[in-house]
Order: sequence, then structure tokens, then C-alpha cells
Amino acid sequence: MRAVAARVDEASVRVDGAVVGAITGPGLLVLLGVHRDDTAAAAPVMARKLHELRILHGERSCAELDAPLLVVSQFTLYGDTRKGRRPTWQAAAPPATAEALVDAVVAALRARGATVATGVFGAQMAVASVNDGPFTVLVEV
Repeated sequence: MRAVAARVDEASVRVDGAVVGAITGPGLLVLLGVHRDDTAAAAPVMARKLHELRILHGERSCAELDAPLLVVSQFTLYGDTRKGRRPTWQAAAPPATAEALVDAVVAALRARGATVATGVFGAQMAVASVNDGPFTVLVEV
């Protein structure tokens, strides 16, 4: 499992012109990709890492500041561009598996007390963010 976590002042996701998820910061915009070999055991580990990631101001975490997270599924994080000009997606989990594991990460974050907004799995989404910094890191499990 792989996530790109960006420190944001605000972020939102629109589907068909309607906002389906939004946060105001400080918080994290999380683009979350699932690898084909990932299992359910990775979900709570990723949730803990994201919730306790100390990249907000003063080296504090969402857990410490009760800051929100916007989680958006992003299979393209497992795109392979080493050959040619067209990425391959062979490393990404199949949609049913990926959706279940993204949902499991969101559920684990909420079980930890986090405020979590989401996109819509598999939808054409317009993601907007006002990055703070910008400060963006790659998180892997």
C-alpha cells in the first residue's frame, strides 16, 4: 500500500460537479494506492501511519491536532513507466480488492477517532487542494 500525503489548508473532491468530500485544514490530502499483493493486514498499519504522521506545523500529527484527512483512491500510484511512454498498471490491485482495502483504511482511521472525508471509488474525480508548504511525503506499508 502506498500513499501520497500532502499537508493542506483545504482540499475537496468533486464528482459530476458536486462536492462529495471536503476538509478545511490544517489537515492531510491522502492519495491512496493499493498494490495487488496487499492484504487487509496493511489497512490498520497505513491508517496509524497516516493519522500519526508528524508533518503538520510544529511536527504534529492529525491525531494530536484532531486534524481531518481527505482520502482519495489512486490506483495510478502503482503505474510503471520504466518501459516506453505508456504506464502499465499491473502492480495495482484489481478494483474490488482495492476498493475494499481503501474502505478498510478509512474505517481504521475513523476507528482511531479521525475525521475522514473521501472521494468516490472508481469515479472520475476532480481533486482540488490548497497545499500548505507545499509539504508532501510518500508513505508505504
